[in-house]
Amino acid sequence: MNCNPLIILGLGFFLFNNFLFFVSNADTGPSCPKTNPFVGFESKFTMVRHQVRGFLTIVDDCSFRVSQFDMLSGSDVHFWGSIAPDFDNFTDGFMISDYKLNETYKNASFSVKLSRNVTWDRIQVLSICDLLTESDFGHVILSNGSDLAPTLSPDLAPSPASNYSMGEEGKFGPFRVPTMFDNCKVLSNDYRIRWSLSAERDFIDIGLEAAIAIQNYMAFGWADPKANSEVMIGGDVAVAGFTEEGMPFVDDFYITKYSECTINKDGSAHGVCPDTIYEGSDPVGLVNNTKLIYGHRKDGVSFIRYRRPMVSVDTKYDLPVNYTENMTVIWALGLMRPPDSFRPYYSPQNHGGPMSVTYGHLVLNVSEQVNECLGPLDAANKEDQDLVIADANKPLVVTTGPAVHYPNPPNPSKVLYINKKEAPVLKVERGVPVRFSVQAGHDVALYITSDLIGGNATLRNKTETIYAGGPEAEGVLASPMELIWEPDRNTPDQVYYQSLYQKKMGWRVQVVDGGLSDMYNNSVLLDDQQVTFFWTLSKDSISIAARGEKKSGYIAIGFGIGMVNSYAYVGWVDDTGKGHVNSYWIDGRDASRVHPTNENLTNIRCKSENGIITFEFIRPLKPCSHNDRVECKNIIDPTTPLKVIWALGTKWSDEHLNEKNMHSETSHRPIRVLLMGGSAEAEQDLRPVLAVHGFMMFLSWGILLPGGILAARYLKHVKGDSWYQIHVSLQYSGLAILLLGLLFAVAELRGLNISSAHVKFGLAAIFLACVQPLNASMRPKKSANGEEVSSKRRLWEYFHFIAGRSAIIVGIAALFSGMKHLGDRYGDENVHGYIWALILWFVIGTMIVMYLEYHEKQRRRDRVFGRSNWVLGNLEEDDSSDLLNPARASSQKDKQHSGLMEVQLEPLNR
Repeated sequence: MNCNPLIILGLGFFLFNNFLFFVSNADTGPSCPKTNPFVGFESKFTMVRHQVRGFLTIVDDCSFRVSQFDMLSGSDVHFWGSIAPDFDNFTDGFMISDYKLNETYKNASFSVKLSRNVTWDRIQVLSICDLLTESDFGHVILSNGSDLAPTLSPDLAPSPASNYSMGEEGKFGPFRVPTMFDNCKVLSNDYRIRWSLSAERDFIDIGLEAAIAIQNYMAFGWADPKANSEVMIGGDVAVAGFTEEGMPFVDDFYITKYSECTINKDGSAHGVCPDTIYEGSDPVGLVNNTKLIYGHRKDGVSFIRYRRPMVSVDTKYDLPVNYTENMTVIWALGLMRPPDSFRPYYSPQNHGGPMSVTYGHLVLNVSEQVNECLGPLDAANKEDQDLVIADANKPLVVTTGPAVHYPNPPNPSKVLYINKKEAPVLKVERGVPVRFSVQAGHDVALYITSDLIGGNATLRNKTETIYAGGPEAEGVLASPMELIWEPDRNTPDQVYYQSLYQKKMGWRVQVVDGGLSDMYNNSVLLDDQQVTFFWTLSKDSISIAARGEKKSGYIAIGFGIGMVNSYAYVGWVDDTGKGHVNSYWIDGRDASRVHPTNENLTNIRCKSENGIITFEFIRPLKPCSHNDRVECKNIIDPTTPLKVIWALGTKWSDEHLNEKNMHSETSHRPIRVLLMGGSAEAEQDLRPVLAVHGFMMFLSWGILLPGGILAARYLKHVKGDSWYQIHVSLQYSGLAILLLGLLFAVAELRGLNISSAHVKFGLAAIFLACVQPLNASMRPKKSANGEEVSSKRRLWEYFHFIAGRSAIIVGIAALFSGMKHLGDRYGDENVHGYIWALILWFVIGTMIVMYLEYHEKQRRRDRVFGRSNWVLGNLEEDDSSDLLNPARASSQKDKQHSGLMEVQLEPLNR
């Protein structure tokens, strides 16, 4: 074989360079002594960020070795030394080596040499630090065995497993870090299980790790050995996740059926239920045998460590684990439903998706050593902070509070809160003013800066651009300071809100081009301030948008006083990332009563940003000209307040809706949105008020006023003027109650809206009723005995007759239109019954009138032919005569032409 000398020379040069690199980064050999007490120290890295895992071993006085090392890449990452992992000490630390870690590490091992003049005596905490962000990715607390174990980083939750112990791995025992295990197996691309077996102590520690959203669950457990093809049935699984407050949890579940947990009428349960639901309360921990050890959310990855016994005392719902045998294990990922009044626990939803991606099973022997997890999980969405979207019409309230989930540790114990959310991502739009109400205290001055760290970069010999705020932007609750900032086209896509006097108190600001506040003329926060409603009115259409103010799987708004009998619009993003907006008519409280409609929605858009759903659409004010479809009744009248409600839930689908699609949160009451005024007010339940108003109007128009008319019509034959007294008393009583009912309604409703038919009928009837007393006071005198009735008297009687009866007819119309208005406003199912009762009342009244009218004509006929009860008296005009009866005039003329003296028998009158 012929060898080219140039090739041999090049190969030699390559090997020489690699040898030098190895020497510079490997054990330093005899030239570096091993006199320091820390030599031989071994420990595991405590994960803080970037999925750091691995082992550290101090080799000699000037070098250390890192093995089985995992880390996501950073910006400018170095090894860092400090005397403690807290914020103040960490930021006062120093770089201990020139070794750079600016890449992703997957189960890597390497040696590192300390910088010149750096000794182990100066280092109490060895950290992995990103200099650009001043972030601690992970650290090891050094100890020579003489001190108790130091506390963990403030970013880590306290954990029973985080303690110091002597071990066999080195001269000094390692810290038992809760993220480190003896074994790891890949379940899917986004899901792993880690475990450490303690067979002699009869328990196993299990770590569930998945790159999922915070509202998702992780499930893992053992299948029933007796199960056949349905491996999930009879399974004993642990379901783990995070609460809405970001706290980890794990519960012991037992599977009897492929369905959500359901409690029967007899108290028994079936489905995927916690063990405690099957057995009731669990006062001594005999049923829920999973013990939470530790949990965190970092970089978009959920991690839960828990412990379970190998053989549980609960033989009914827990399966024994034989660590020497191959056993079938089952697992799943999916959305979970938060607790509610019916299910006071976090309930896993159907995992959906393909097998081996969101669920699966495999054979596992926990005593065998397994390490399939090469490298850290890298989530697509690493942002877990809440998102606050600035609105030009609402100030952002800036306060301070304790640091619980600050995204860039280490950090001060006190950080900035915006709208009661800890260090959220703030989203603003160019060209839209952002108003801050600064109430964080006099020691916190808010400013918008280009520097990620804040705290006045010039003090760190760095430059920064300040876009708003400064020393004057400080205030307290009693005297807040208003800061207005308007991003423009020159503002970068990302800036930061921070405190001028303290580093790392705030977080990121996303600056985007235009948005909902720019595109819509009006916006209001709906009930409970969980959903913002936007709109712009046009001549024949309305543009609508809705945005949730918290993470959810879908958002729904409805027009009505409640979800039942409302027109709803639901926006969601499917598994492929496509947004949808559908319209529905809801006439019940279960999924089968949610009916899709075919409204003419245009310009539909729906998107999800960090779990925040926003949807938009345009619809006509009058959906269609036909009345045979239910959506045609969904008419928006800009002059009438629009009652808007909302709901949030975990998952929606445009087909086969079921109970899983029902909302987890909803508004408690509707908000009355004044479309033309651009404002809103809470809807009050005025049904008690309207009931009193309706009763008073029924008493007036249905009893008193008709009774007064009947008295004047059919009681004139009674002796004396009793008919007149009854007539006047009933009319004035009815009128008084009528006016009181009107004033009561106007006072409670804060005015009148004359656009409705009910109000128009009511005002017309009240006007006619008020005319009657005025008309009665102007009644002309009656004619003398034997004289012809004057034209004024006859005209007055015609007017009095027509006005009175017209008032009754219009008043009855007002009663019926009022019932319809009540039904339209509140969707009251009893309204139809009230209407039929009212119809029956007036039918009975009509029949009574017909009966009285018949007897009145019979009485007059008897009077003409002398078969009535008469009294002696003079013929004289009185109000008992019917001036509008044509027979009356001819009778008078006949009597005048007769020159005979006659005895006229008349009923007694007043």
